[in-house]
Amino acid sequence: VDLALGNALIAGAGFDSWTYRVGFDVSLPVYSPYATTLDTGKSANPNRRWLVISSQVNIHPEYSMELLGLAETRAELLVLEPCPDQTNTSLRCSAGNIYSHPHILQEGSFCLVLRGARLGQPTLLEALAAGCIPIITADAMVMPFADIIDWKRAALFVGEADLNTVIDVAASVSEKRRDEMREQGLWLYQHYFSTMEAVTLTALDIINDRVFPHHARTYEDWNFAPHKRVAQSPLFLPLTAPRAPGFTAVILTYDRVESLFTLINKLVRVPSLSKVIVVWNNQRKNPPPMHLWPKVNKPLKLIHTKENKLSNRFYPYEEIETEAILTIDDDIVMLTADELEFGFEVWREFPDRIVGFPSRTHVWDNSTQRWKYESEWTNQISMVLTGVAFHHKYWSYLYTTAMPGDIKEWVDAHMNCEDIAMNFLVANITNKAPIKVTPRKKFKCPECTNTEMLSADLVHMVERSDCINRFTSVYGHMPLHTVEFRADPVLYKDSFPEKLKRFNDIGSL
Repeated sequence: VDLALGNALIAGAGFDSWTYRVGFDVSLPVYSPYATTLDTGKSANPNRRWLVISSQVNIHPEYSMELLGLAETRAELLVLEPCPDQTNTSLRCSAGNIYSHPHILQEGSFCLVLRGARLGQPTLLEALAAGCIPIITADAMVMPFADIIDWKRAALFVGEADLNTVIDVAASVSEKRRDEMREQGLWLYQHYFSTMEAVTLTALDIINDRVFPHHARTYEDWNFAPHKRVAQSPLFLPLTAPRAPGFTAVILTYDRVESLFTLINKLVRVPSLSKVIVVWNNQRKNPPPMHLWPKVNKPLKLIHTKENKLSNRFYPYEEIETEAILTIDDDIVMLTADELEFGFEVWREFPDRIVGFPSRTHVWDNSTQRWKYESEWTNQISMVLTGVAFHHKYWSYLYTTAMPGDIKEWVDAHMNCEDIAMNFLVANITNKAPIKVTPRKKFKCPECTNTEMLSADLVHMVERSDCINRFTSVYGHMPLHTVEFRADPVLYKDSFPEKLKRFNDIGSL
């Protein structure tokens, strides 16, 4: 288009690599109304009749002749041409057979997208919508939204001079890889190209990210479906977190003073403990005067909250100066110093995960068609309860400031499920399961009877199942991962001189 554009940004289709200004212009797709007629449910079917389909009708005669010659010797290639009766543009013909276009593309594993009268072709969107992996044969073409979409995850690229190799290139792709590319292509189509509104909003989002780069989406945001995020650590830590300066213990308490003081005296025996923070969650009763508190050799800080909220245990208090946090309930007095020190050592190797002691799992109930919270002792785990668990303080920040939906508010209102919410949050971002350490399964103080425990209440357990289903709805998928894994100290059960073992006092079940 011969226009005096000056320094204006151009958003258009059919860019070539000579005219496109990377990071400035926006490359749009050539929209195809035919693509909207396809049933994307059928497009996900991996069973295909042809390996490669060519359905374009406006390609250069030289390409057409080369493809027809290739089809004579390779039955897995279907080359479609315009039908003699040109009144119906949705029909394609080959060897006397008539095919409906673009529905025929759902019968091909790969679809050719060739240079035509212009670089950009509507065939690209038709192929994506049909679940037919595009093979791009247009050397200088700039792909739609090329600045943000990683097209190599959804398409193959073959040089124009190598058109005669497309069958061999397509055949070399494994079935697993084909399924991944097909799924990615369908997601790209549905997310960015399925309607003119989606195309327009995507273009505006790209421009918005350039104007406000501090709020820009990441590569993962643009290229991964929420339930397909790759395992990642947002913490930018070394492979093993440093031992110094240790960890901060955050104790959430209400009025169990005796067990609280017992717990503090046990915690200060852990070598890597840096500081103890007691979060007093009772607004009706003041904590004991400081002269009655245990005299310990580690810093002890008391924080009196303004409201009784379970989420107070995850608030990123400025007094927390270590990367590692041990969240622990005031009645968890049965753990030994060796067990806690070992738990911290395991967390150092997996600093992006929740590492702790009491574990739970979730199961699918076929009778109710709902997720169920399971507290029975099994080999499988998908959650580590934060009643005693290590996590990076970054997760406390995200829990407080970026918890999806109304999960945090719901937890505080119902006084339940803050631990499940934290497990959902971490698993959704890292795509990893938590880690249970040591075989111990009993943690509560011996004198605390079941009738005094909130977790023993049947209503409480039913509500935790409701939590899992509610949180799954908010996230749009189930982020928790079930594993059969437990970390134990080396040699701790072996008949070996204790002086040669690092962790001797590891509790039994």
